[in-house]
Amino acid sequence: MQIIQCLHAAILVSDLERAEHFYGKVLGLYKIDRTLKFPGAWYQVGEFQIHLIVADISSDMVDSQKLGRNRHLAFSVANLDAAKEQIINNNCPVQMSASGRAALFTQDPDGNIIELSQV
Repeated sequence: MQIIQCLHAAILVSDLERAEHFYGKVLGLYKIDRTLKFPGAWYQVGEFQIHLIVADISSDMVDSQKLGRNRHLAFSVANLDAAKEQIINNNCPVQMSASGRAALFTQDPDGNIIELSQV
């Protein structure tokens, strides 16, 4: 087997409207049409998709002190300072990378961890 491309990541959310605000407005991702009938929303990021799926969820946080040591989704950003300002302006948590690299971690309204790195 040779895996040639990552197609999408499914993220479980409890409140679709709140999640769409975070992924669409706070992170600025592009929402795309979907034909499936169950509640959710799809976002396109280059050749990759984020699939928000409504579900009854609970936290599976392993380390609340170092968010990067938990399951997370990582995005590259052009300007980490601008990204940090936007995250803070939307009252979302910010934790800078403990490694000292140009990266931060935040959480969506359901506690899913998002890494933003300047590369």
